[in-house]
Amino acid sequence: MAQSFYVKAIWDAEAGVWCSESNILGLVLETATLSEFESLARHFAPELLAENMGVQGPVPIRFEAEGGFDVVAA
Repeated sequence: MAQSFYVKAIWDAEAGVWCSESNILGLVLETATLSEFESLARHFAPELLAENMGVQGPVPIRFEAEGGFDVVAA
């Protein structure tokens, strides 16, 4: 069975950034927007998979985002 890869964006409310969790060796991201996070993950993942993990060819990557916020109910 082929290895399964994932990238998760986790919102750090205190720092105001999206931080990464991933099983792709070397993929460490911190961005202000989720759009920028996804763009950088798409950019760096292929190179890191090939160079650090010896992976070649098409690779499915599961992408998740986790965050939350508070509201004041009226």
